[in-house]
Amino acid sequence: MPRVLQFRAVTALLLSLTLAACGRATNVNTTNIAGIMPALEFSLVRTNDNVPVTARLYRGDVILLYFGYTHCPDECPLTLANLARTLKSLGQSAAKTRVLFVTVDPDRDTISVLKSYVHAFGPHIDGLRGDPNSTANLARRYRVLYSVTLPSPGHPYSVMHSDALFIFDETGRARFVTTSTTNTDALVGRIRELQVQSKSRA
Repeated sequence: MPRVLQFRAVTALLLSLTLAACGRATNVNTTNIAGIMPALEFSLVRTNDNVPVTARLYRGDVILLYFGYTHCPDECPLTLANLARTLKSLGQSAAKTRVLFVTVDPDRDTISVLKSYVHAFGPHIDGLRGDPNSTANLARRYRVLYSVTLPSPGHPYSVMHSDALFIFDETGRARFVTTSTTNTDALVGRIRELQVQSKSRA
């Protein structure tokens, strides 16, 4: 597929997720985004140990990047549970795989709240938190849209976000995106594929 058409296809996929409410799951296979989306770059706080980190720290690992929030009623915990099962299925290869859960609701997802949340799903899941500007910049980098609506009379606090999961290889290059994590076998296959490619380049 020509690069322009591939870019349009990926953009159309991501736009279809615009402000998808939690609970509105879709079943889409992984889409190849190599050369379309930018490399993994960020500067946030890792809530597991309250330490500032950048994407460079994760070079050498396959990265699964997901944007969500701890008060999400269903889609976020389901996604993280699926990713935890994926990591378990990887066995020893999970040591070279990392899930990065970036909160889009930093006002409520404090360091301690996010730390406890991701800890419940497994040791290879890192909670990442930034101020509203850094969060928005990172989400914009990968065309992830979200909305945080503060409470007002008659309207509760609400958060909406797209449910795209991005997969990066060990060099930080964006390789795949998917909107469904229910097929953990497929995710395991993609991760192993990237790890094999990494070994062949070594």
